[in-house]
Amino acid sequence: MDDRYGTDVLARGWREAGRKKAAEVAASVDLVVEVAGDGFCGAVTRVDGMNVELEDRRGARRLFPLGGGFLVDGEPIVLVAPAVAPKGRTRTASGSFAAPEQRARTARASRILVEGKHDAELVEKVWGADLRAEGVVVEFLEGVDLLEQTLDAEPPSAERRYGVLVDHLVPNSKESRIAEKIARGRHGAHVRIVGHPFVDVWQCVTPRAVGIAAWPEVPRGIEWKVGVCRALGWPAHEQADLARAWQHILSRVTTFRDLEPALLGRVEELIDFVTVP
Repeated sequence: MDDRYGTDVLARGWREAGRKKAAEVAASVDLVVEVAGDGFCGAVTRVDGMNVELEDRRGARRLFPLGGGFLVDGEPIVLVAPAVAPKGRTRTASGSFAAPEQRARTARASRILVEGKHDAELVEKVWGADLRAEGVVVEFLEGVDLLEQTLDAEPPSAERRYGVLVDHLVPNSKESRIAEKIARGRHGAHVRIVGHPFVDVWQCVTPRAVGIAAWPEVPRGIEWKVGVCRALGWPAHEQADLARAWQHILSRVTTFRDLEPALLGRVEELIDFVTVP
């Protein structure tokens, strides 16, 4: 006759006998999981060491340790780190396929100019790998007012093209008047000036990535970054506070999906312009 208790009363695993074992599932990006006992449900955005970040439909992001305690379609699973993608098919933060490892390329004479340090850091974070592969240097102007002076100092040519990214490039703005003057002038043939409509490059990062509903409206007369920090409850007493706020915003950018389309297309346009043979 069958012995339903088994033949070895000291054998391990007797408590789990008959229980359904939770399947191991890789924490791949966009996989939707629910945290058992917590109720938080979201899509995987990244794996950070032994933790996984989930983002819910409202844009809120939270970190959880990998392992058990998750559900997919109501079934318990064990969430594990995804396997490393094969070399040669990985993508850069901009979405391009990463080029095979190669020796550093000599920088081109052509380059991309941006208005400030924050613009340069954002471009580097998303397009850095692409720019290094192409040998394109990004420099910042510390203000579009210095653009004409910079072009006069090192004039552009067919072999030295300049792509320029400008904040708040909208009709009748100071920025648009400067861009139109340069386009009509002696440097115009070898300079491409494009921009986004936002007051500051901070707004080029999507509210979803930052974990806010929207970028605050700042009344006239208040310095924009200071007004944003105050509205969001962030310190804004000194320049160091604004620097820390930017580093927090920049840390939430991992891929091109965290940026507004109004910036994405413009940077890609400039890269194409300065890399024309």
